[in-house]
Amino acid sequence: MSTDTNNTLVLFSGGQDSTTCLAWALERYAHIETVGFDYGQRHSIEMDCRPRVLDAMRESNPDWANRLGEDHVIDLGVLGEISDTSLTSDAEIRMNENGLPNTFVPGRNLIFLTFAAAVAYRRGIKIIVAGVCETDYSGYPDCRNDTMQAMQNALTLGMDEPFVIETPLMWIDKAETWAMTEDLGGKALVDIIVEETHTCYLGERGKRHDWGYGCGTCPSCELRRNGWNAYTG
Repeated sequence: MSTDTNNTLVLFSGGQDSTTCLAWALERYAHIETVGFDYGQRHSIEMDCRPRVLDAMRESNPDWANRLGEDHVIDLGVLGEISDTSLTSDAEIRMNENGLPNTFVPGRNLIFLTFAAAVAYRRGIKIIVAGVCETDYSGYPDCRNDTMQAMQNALTLGMDEPFVIETPLMWIDKAETWAMTEDLGGKALVDIIVEETHTCYLGERGKRHDWGYGCGTCPSCELRRNGWNAYTG
């Protein structure tokens, strides 16, 4: 199996963060593939947004169009079946006794990265890009830098390949993520993020806000809105 450090695999949900990370990768690597996961998420509409975002990014930048390769979609419905969270059911969003919101899907990012590494292994790719963040997030332990470093080591040891997990958003907040979007792709990319990506936990796309579509009240919408307001000043 041959590997090439000019190739990378981006975990791509169709949301703001993963789209920004995809643009980040497109500016750095010669060939980029994407992988998404259908795990029975309440906001499954993000799966419909993914191809529209990819098409819009190709249309916005011919160089990106040349670099974008195959998109992989993996059915992880069993994750939703064994999870008891507000992201995989119609339960009300609330805080749990352990201090984590019930939007936390235990093991989700660990499973995502394991399956992504399996795809990367088969494709001869050693670099995986994930849009996790420790600075401006909901407290999820599987978004922390220590977790990513541990997963990188585990995947490298378990598959006997030197995997690297890149996390471009790890130490920036949502306002800085919006600013990064503009730096990477100008107004065209900002417009794609606003119009085409999906972040709302409730899967709401009926109402258009300045920052995009969503219910406007769930934790994910609040983060996106507050970041937008700080970014636009």
